[in-house]
Amino acid sequence: MASHGPRPGRKLIIFFLGLAVVYGLTALSQASAEEPWRPSLGLDLQGGTRITLTTDGSPSRENLEEARRIIDQRVNGSGVAEAFVTRQGGRNIVVEVPGKKKGADRDQLEETVKRQAQLRFRLVACSDYSPGPCASAGLPGADDPMGGGLGRPGLDLAAADEEPTDGPSGKADKKADKKKSGKKAADGASETASPTDPSSTPAEGESGAPDEEPAADEEFSAEDAISWSRSPDPAAIAEFAKYACDPNGQILDAQTGEPADVPDDPDKPLVACSAPEDDQPSQKYLLSRSVIEGTELDDASAGTPQNGVGWEVRIEMGNSKKKSRPAGTPGAADDFETVSRAFAQTEEQFAIVLDGVVISAPRMTAVITDGRSSITGDFNEQEALDLANSLKFGALPIAFDDDQTSVEEIGPSLAGNQLSAGLTAGGIGLALVMLYCLFYYRGLGLVVVSSLFVAAAITYAMVLLLSETAGFTLTLPGIAGLIIAVGITADSFVIFFERIRDEMREGKSMRVAVETGWARARVTRVAANTVQILSALVLYIFATGAVKGFGFALGLTTLIDLAVLFWFTKPMVSWLAHFRLFNSGHKMSGLSKETLGMDVAQPRTASTGGGR
Repeated sequence: MASHGPRPGRKLIIFFLGLAVVYGLTALSQASAEEPWRPSLGLDLQGGTRITLTTDGSPSRENLEEARRIIDQRVNGSGVAEAFVTRQGGRNIVVEVPGKKKGADRDQLEETVKRQAQLRFRLVACSDYSPGPCASAGLPGADDPMGGGLGRPGLDLAAADEEPTDGPSGKADKKADKKKSGKKAADGASETASPTDPSSTPAEGESGAPDEEPAADEEFSAEDAISWSRSPDPAAIAEFAKYACDPNGQILDAQTGEPADVPDDPDKPLVACSAPEDDQPSQKYLLSRSVIEGTELDDASAGTPQNGVGWEVRIEMGNSKKKSRPAGTPGAADDFETVSRAFAQTEEQFAIVLDGVVISAPRMTAVITDGRSSITGDFNEQEALDLANSLKFGALPIAFDDDQTSVEEIGPSLAGNQLSAGLTAGGIGLALVMLYCLFYYRGLGLVVVSSLFVAAAITYAMVLLLSETAGFTLTLPGIAGLIIAVGITADSFVIFFERIRDEMREGKSMRVAVETGWARARVTRVAANTVQILSALVLYIFATGAVKGFGFALGLTTLIDLAVLFWFTKPMVSWLAHFRLFNSGHKMSGLSKETLGMDVAQPRTASTGGGR
């Protein structure tokens, strides 16, 4: 049976099809870009947006540093956005993000940066949509099954492997973590009211739990929260009746119409509002004490629902984080299971509260035993990612003064000619490498030139794609990493071509020399590139700022070098070996005997004898 040798033509076709797919994905990502087909540049080359945050009061140095670290993780979680977060004095944190942010993008960035992300899970006792035991307080919706048109049912909360389904109205509770107009954020609380003495409106900073509620230092279990949500005390019901939600979702004193701004205390019941939908206003909730704290989450990530559309935030909680719980008490996953067993397949709701705002009030569709569920709502991709990052990296230990927050545009930290100088240096280096390879390798030098162009095309596409999908920004150190890749790629050709020459010096034909030389060269090349990737990985993990970006660019280009070497350069050389110009040892091929340093047999000349 005849054996089939290498088929370089097929490999080259597959390679170029893959390259076409990469550019197709890049084109799709550039459709929504502000400047299509242009890489995102860093602060040193383009400038960006600076946000200066001023704290409420005078926090400790440790709390200010912890807040700086958390904000840095939020804006630069991937490590390639090249954002800078620094402390300034004893009250300020300065955030510098590449790119000029305008309009809604600027507002969203500001909200992401200063959001406290105090996440708490509470049980719903009453709401405008379902007054329940609060109906006796004379609420506007007590006689109206739709709560006087003020609310709508929440989503169903499904286990991680189940699909959430809409309530009777088919509407999701929209996330309510947006910035509210006319509201000044308090320390860990916004748009909330905590039940206090029913005869008076709580003053700022007060917290008042009904006398029937367990004191803050008493053990409060999930079973206690369930019992309280089904039969809240009269003082809490009276507090629920004293407040109202305005169309923007801000909680007001029902009598005076003034905003009520009371800290969101985890050890006390809470009256809170949800954000309004496009076609429905906000609704008001009476919530139990906190059953689970956001600090007990193990992980949070954004994604699309299985067999669904839109975006959701997936959360995982376990029993390992019990720092705030007394020894011997159940963990977060245990309490979550207890609540789901009590609420599954009922009309009772479980509220997810972020910074004192109800972002979702789902019902339980099943018993959740593994602590994994999802927060659904009217999220777009960026909002889901921002919320997931806020929950994943933790809550800020301090609050910021909205009135003293400033947002401004800043110019590049380097002169404008630095970018052109860097690109010029890269172009000159690339041209010199190409000229040298053409002079030394002649015909094989064409493989070097074409491989470098292909590697440059892939690198350009990947930089554009990562700029839109991962927030990658190109800085001057990053450009240096890309320039270094030219030498790495050229080194691969030298090793491969010299191996081919060694095999041909031993008398092998070019076709055989290509295959045997490749078997030896690829081991050397893979080992060298592995060391290079490990170096880049160390820089990416342990370095910060621009050095981290340099490591990322170096690792990316090293991987591209391996891909080009295996799927373009080697098949191209194998394909050229079929042509007589190369396999016959022509002088222009770079593989002639003179080029290889082999002795060339001199042609015989006829000898002439003496004659008479």
